Amino acid sequence: VQLQAYGGGLVQTGGSLRLSCAASGSVLRIEDMAWYRQDPGKQRELVASITGGGAANYAVSAAGRFFIARDNAKNIVYLQMNGLKPEDTSVYYCNADIRYSWGRATKIFWGQGTLVTVSS
Repeated sequence: VQLQAYGGGLVQTGGSLRLSCAASGSVLRIEDMAWYRQDPGKQRELVASITGGGAANYAVSAAGRFFIARDNAKNIVYLQMNGLKPEDTSVYYCNADIRYSWGRATKIFWGQGTLVTVSS
Protein backbone atom coordinates (compact mmCIF):
# COMPACT_ATOMS: atom_id res chain seq x y z
CA VAL A 1 0.00 0.00 0.00
CA GLN A 2 1.22 3.48 -0.85
CA LEU A 3 -0.06 6.98 -0.27
CA GLN A 4 0.91 9.61 -2.82
CA ALA A 5 0.38 13.25 -1.89
CA TYR A 6 0.50 16.09 -4.37
CA GLY A 7 -0.75 19.60 -4.95
CA GLY A 8 1.64 21.68 -2.86
CA GLY A 9 3.30 24.77 -4.20
CA LEU A 10 3.85 28.49 -3.82
CA VAL A 11 0.87 30.77 -3.33
CA GLN A 12 0.36 34.34 -2.20
CA THR A 13 -1.37 35.30 1.02
CA GLY A 14 -5.11 34.92 0.63
CA GLY A 15 -4.77 32.36 -2.14
CA SER A 16 -5.98 28.78 -2.34
CA LEU A 17 -4.50 25.37 -2.93
CA ARG A 18 -5.96 21.90 -3.06
CA LEU A 19 -3.92 18.98 -1.83
CA SER A 20 -4.72 15.45 -2.89
CA CYS A 21 -3.58 12.12 -1.52
CA ALA A 22 -4.28 8.85 -3.28
CA ALA A 23 -3.97 5.37 -1.82
CA SER A 24 -2.93 2.55 -4.08
CA GLY A 25 -2.03 -1.11 -3.79
CA SER A 26 -3.83 -3.72 -1.69
CA VAL A 27 -6.47 -1.39 -0.26
CA LEU A 28 -9.52 -3.26 0.97
CA ARG A 29 -11.07 -0.44 2.94
CA ILE A 30 -9.95 2.91 4.33
CA GLU A 31 -11.12 4.06 7.73
CA ASP A 32 -10.04 7.53 8.91
CA MET A 33 -7.98 9.77 6.66
CA ALA A 34 -6.18 12.91 7.73
CA TRP A 35 -3.81 15.72 6.87
CA TYR A 36 -0.99 16.80 9.13
CA ARG A 37 1.69 19.41 8.77
CA GLN A 38 5.16 19.73 10.18
CA ASP A 39 7.59 22.61 10.46
CA PRO A 40 11.34 22.07 10.93
CA GLY A 41 12.13 21.20 14.51
CA LYS A 42 8.50 20.89 15.50
CA GLN A 43 6.12 18.01 16.01
CA ARG A 44 3.75 16.99 13.30
CA GLU A 45 0.33 18.47 14.01
CA LEU A 46 -3.12 17.47 12.87
CA VAL A 47 -4.76 19.82 10.39
CA ALA A 48 -7.94 17.94 9.56
CA SER A 49 -9.33 14.43 9.63
CA ILE A 50 -12.31 12.67 8.13
CA THR A 51 -13.96 9.39 9.05
CA GLY A 52 -15.10 6.73 6.61
CA GLY A 53 -18.60 8.11 6.99
CA GLY A 54 -17.52 11.63 6.14
CA ALA A 55 -17.43 13.28 9.56
CA ALA A 56 -14.73 15.93 9.55
CA ASN A 57 -12.64 17.42 12.32
CA TYR A 58 -10.39 20.47 12.08
CA ALA A 59 -7.61 22.08 14.02
CA VAL A 60 -8.56 25.50 15.33
CA SER A 61 -6.07 27.09 12.93
CA ALA A 62 -7.76 25.42 9.95
CA ALA A 63 -11.44 25.68 10.85
CA GLY A 64 -13.40 27.86 8.49
CA ARG A 65 -10.59 28.09 5.92
CA PHE A 66 -9.67 24.48 5.15
CA PHE A 67 -12.03 21.74 4.04
CA ILE A 68 -11.30 18.03 3.97
CA ALA A 69 -13.16 15.64 1.70
CA ARG A 70 -12.73 12.12 0.40
CA ASP A 71 -13.67 10.05 -2.60
CA ASN A 72 -14.11 6.52 -1.32
CA ALA A 73 -14.42 5.07 -4.82
CA LYS A 74 -11.01 6.46 -5.79
CA ASN A 75 -9.35 6.15 -2.36
CA ILE A 76 -8.43 9.83 -2.38
CA VAL A 77 -8.52 12.44 0.35
CA TYR A 78 -8.46 16.14 -0.45
CA LEU A 79 -7.61 19.24 1.53
CA GLN A 80 -8.98 22.46 0.10
CA MET A 81 -7.09 25.34 1.64
CA ASN A 82 -8.51 28.83 1.28
CA GLY A 83 -7.45 32.16 2.72
CA LEU A 84 -3.90 30.94 3.09
CA LYS A 85 -1.59 32.77 5.48
CA PRO A 86 2.21 32.80 5.73
CA GLU A 87 1.91 30.76 8.93
CA ASP A 88 0.33 27.96 6.90
CA THR A 89 3.71 27.44 5.23
CA SER A 90 4.72 23.90 6.07
CA VAL A 91 5.20 20.40 4.77
CA TYR A 92 1.82 18.69 4.62
CA TYR A 93 1.45 14.94 5.08
CA CYS A 94 -1.54 12.72 4.55
CA ASN A 95 -2.26 9.54 6.42
CA ALA A 96 -4.86 6.84 6.25
CA ASP A 97 -5.93 3.96 8.44
CA ILE A 98 -6.13 1.17 5.90
CA ARG A 99 -7.38 -2.39 5.97
CA TYR A 100 -5.08 -4.19 3.56
CA SER A 101 -5.79 -7.76 4.56
CA TRP A 102 -8.94 -9.40 5.87
CA GLY A 103 -8.36 -10.90 9.29
CA ARG A 104 -5.63 -8.42 10.20
CA ALA A 105 -5.80 -5.14 12.05
CA THR A 106 -5.77 -1.95 10.06
CA LYS A 107 -2.51 -0.05 9.68
CA ILE A 108 -1.68 3.62 9.50
CA PHE A 109 0.11 4.59 6.30
CA TRP A 110 1.73 7.95 5.60
CA GLY A 111 2.26 9.74 2.34
CA GLN A 112 5.38 11.66 1.51
CA GLY A 113 5.19 15.33 2.37
CA THR A 114 4.20 18.06 -0.01
CA LEU A 115 5.51 21.57 0.59
CA VAL A 116 3.13 24.49 0.81
CA THR A 117 4.70 27.93 0.81
CA VAL A 118 2.60 31.03 1.36
CA SER A 119 4.31 34.29 0.50
CA SER A 120 3.46 37.51 2.27
